[in-house]
Amino acid sequence: MEPKNKSVALEPTADLLSEVMDGERRFAFASGDCLEVLRQMPDESMDCAITSPPYWKMREYEVLEKHNHTLIGDEDDPKDYVKNLVAIFNEVRRVLKSDGSLWLNIGDKFQNKNLMGMPWRVALAMQDEGWVLRSDIIWDQMKGTQSAKDRMRDVYEHIFHFVKTRKYYFDAASIKIKPSKNALVTDTKTISATGVSGVKYREYILSSDCLNEEEKKNASKALDDVLAMVRSGELVDFRMTIRGQQRTYHSESTKISGRAKELADKGYFFIMMKAEGFLPSDIWRIVPEDKWRKDSHCAVFPEELLFTPIKSTSRPDGIVLDPFSGTGSTVAAALKLGRKGIGIDLSENYIAISESRIKSSFNGSGGLFF
Repeated sequence: MEPKNKSVALEPTADLLSEVMDGERRFAFASGDCLEVLRQMPDESMDCAITSPPYWKMREYEVLEKHNHTLIGDEDDPKDYVKNLVAIFNEVRRVLKSDGSLWLNIGDKFQNKNLMGMPWRVALAMQDEGWVLRSDIIWDQMKGTQSAKDRMRDVYEHIFHFVKTRKYYFDAASIKIKPSKNALVTDTKTISATGVSGVKYREYILSSDCLNEEEKKNASKALDDVLAMVRSGELVDFRMTIRGQQRTYHSESTKISGRAKELADKGYFFIMMKAEGFLPSDIWRIVPEDKWRKDSHCAVFPEELLFTPIKSTSRPDGIVLDPFSGTGSTVAAALKLGRKGIGIDLSENYIAISESRIKSSFNGSGGLFF
């Protein structure tokens, strides 16, 4: 059966989800209170969740009057805001697979000139509920305006990566950044991508007063092995730290630093960059998306922000959930990467915009998904 080419507002959610899981539907949007919708979903049915809930006391959203009492972000007390979000994310944890991930983007708020620290209030409360926090991504938006004259401009937000357990699905290979330069290898010399040849390291080893003869021999052999890996193409770059020559990274304590212990035990250690690439850092420089800001929704995810979480923490053809889906960015990005998508939003207007977005993005481009 061909996947259906449009989503629908909330049918019985179990039936709707079943259609997505069975492949009859590539995506679906459910209109309603996300806590109530999540409670209708089966346990461990989603690969990952990516979302950005309404920020506390930051924006007004257009919803039916019957939903006014369920509006997240409208609470008078910030403690109630945290409590309500934690209750929702506990339901998200239930519907995530045991090796699933939650990516949470959340902004901060000044009240009476006092920065409230809302992202970390929520993150710490979620850790208290049993979530494991793996990363705090800084989303540098690279632009911004500000009316205040007595503090710095706001240009970043947090994206927290939470998991249910210490062992979780993570496809590192799918997001590795390929080195921009290769090593230089000739008949007479081997030079890494940043110009490291090993000559200085060899001098440090041979002239060291901090290494005994056996350690010098082992360090020289290890350097030869690393240079051979550069020549073979397995590595593009490396750094060597030798006892007494360079400082240990992070800490000199062998109790808390594996590098310090390695330096104490062997007299050296290596930092190596493999040719297969390296993982992104925890600072993402991505300009906010403007295309879908034509409506009343003024907090739109840029799809570029979603590609790394989706590729790394959802399996091909897996299901990506957004319990605050807004104008459908998460679902659209999931479809582009060959996943399925489920979006939930309180606003029927946003659901309609999301459906229109999916149609215009995919139906008009050669029927990529439908």
